[in-house]
Order: sequence, then C-alpha cells, then structure tokens
Amino acid sequence: MKKTLIIFLLISAGLFAQSSGSTGLSFLKLGFGARNIAMGDLGVVGTNDLTGFHYNPSLIAIKKKSQLSFTHSSMMQDLTSKMFAGSFSLFGLPFTAGVNTTSITGIEVRTKPGVAESEFNANYFYGSLSTAFEVYRFFYAGLTVKYLYESLYTNDATGTAFDFGLTYTGLYQDLTLGVSVRNIGSMNKLRNESTKLPSDFRLGAAYNTPLPGYNMDFTILAGVQNYFEGDKLHFHSGAEILYAETLALRVGYMSGYESKGLSAGFGIKWKSINIDYAFVPYKYALGDSHIIGFIFSFN
Repeated sequence: MKKTLIIFLLISAGLFAQSSGSTGLSFLKLGFGARNIAMGDLGVVGTNDLTGFHYNPSLIAIKKKSQLSFTHSSMMQDLTSKMFAGSFSLFGLPFTAGVNTTSITGIEVRTKPGVAESEFNANYFYGSLSTAFEVYRFFYAGLTVKYLYESLYTNDATGTAFDFGLTYTGLYQDLTLGVSVRNIGSMNKLRNESTKLPSDFRLGAAYNTPLPGYNMDFTILAGVQNYFEGDKLHFHSGAEILYAETLALRVGYMSGYESKGLSAGFGIKWKSINIDYAFVPYKYALGDSHIIGFIFSFN
C-alpha cells in the first residue's frame, strides 16, 4: 500500500495541475468525457455532447440533446473516478445534472514501524446542476451550481462552488469561441482549516469542417487554461478525424505539466450509443490513465 499513500499525497498536493499545492480537492481538476480528455482536455470548446457542462456550461444551450452519460477513469493504481450525467429540457431551458465520485483506497495508518495499524479511504463527491440560454444571436451563457464533499480518515467537509461560461458561434462559420471560470466557492473546515478550491480560467477556439470527398469530418481546437492559485499558463490543443459519423480517431497535447503531456483515443458510434476511450501516459513511473465513456442519445 506504499504506492497508495504516495498517490494520495500527490493528489492532495495537486499533481495533475502542477500547482504550488495551495489548493485542495484536486479531483475537480480531472476531466470528464473520454473524447474531451483524448483531445487535450480543454473542453471549453469542441465538445459535441452533454459532457461540455463540466468545462463550459454554456455549451449545453447549443447541443440541446437529451442524453445519459457515464465515464469511468482508472488512474495511477488505486485512484478511480466515476462521472454520471443526464441532460434534459425544462421550462424551455436545457439542463444537465451530474454526479462525480472519486476515491483512493487502502491508505495505511502508521504511527510506528511495522505492520500498518489500519487503513482508510479518501473519498470525494460532487453533485451539480447546469443550465444555459442564448443571450443574443450566436451568443450563449451558462451556469453550474455544485455541492462538494470530501472525507479524509475521520474528518469530512462540505462546500458549494459555481462555474460560469460563455460561448460565441457567430464570428465565422463552423468556428466556436468559448471561455469559462470554474470552481468559484468555498468549503467548510476540514478538521481545523478550510480547503481552497482549485478555481481556474479557460479560453479556447474550435473549428470543424467536413471533408466530403473522403466522407470525413475534421475538428481542431486550441486554448489556454490557468489555475488562480500559484500556477502557470497551460496550452491545450487537440484534433479529431471522424469517418462516416461512425469511427473517430483523436489526439491531444497539454503543455506545462511535469507529469503528462500527450493524450490519444478513439470513439465508436452505433445508432444512439457512443463509446469513447482515452489514454493519458504519465512520467516518473506513475502509471497511465485509461478513461472509457458511454453516451446514450434519446434524439
């Protein structure tokens, strides 16, 4: 279980964002949707399903689909994350509800050399509700409200966070611009001190164009992301080739992270079901991330 303890310490210090470690709840930094992660984990643009709410809630006003989604992420030995989401319409507005559970199991408790005295799990959770609307022609705004929970050994805490997003599609045909600010909020005290949230800013652009002579669609995206607390600017980029609206190949790149950089994956669409896979390798013998997602569309 030594590896498990090391993983727990790395996650607590914010390894995934390479920040100074002045914030906690690093599970909020994990991506959602295997397609988004495979294409560089920018997400603020270029998302064509309900998973976009995780990065930019205004996107759900563009893709008004009733969908169900499940993403399972297996990362760094004993770290697992699951995300459930559903999108629907109510009072003429699109909504998306999401639930995330992330856990690190088998963390040993030791006060002296020898056999571990006990073990505990680190558990994290958030439930969210997102909505969006068209402010003006081609200009969309969105909001997400989150309930947060963390449990470490005998201590736990709750909190609330908000995400805000804007999207514009009227500058040029098939070009999308997006911006978001995420995880603005606070937590109650975890034993003696409140945990700071990993608030961040994202800005990006995505362009999609059909290649009719080859029965393909090509999407490319790029943007920047920055955590507010002691972190440097990250550049994210990605591309996708979709053949016959059935098989997709994806690749992405993220700069400024010491432990990761490249990502890749693929997707298969069969009738109303999308199956997506993403792979993210890590350096320093930390292992690799494997993300698989399922999306069912009702219309």
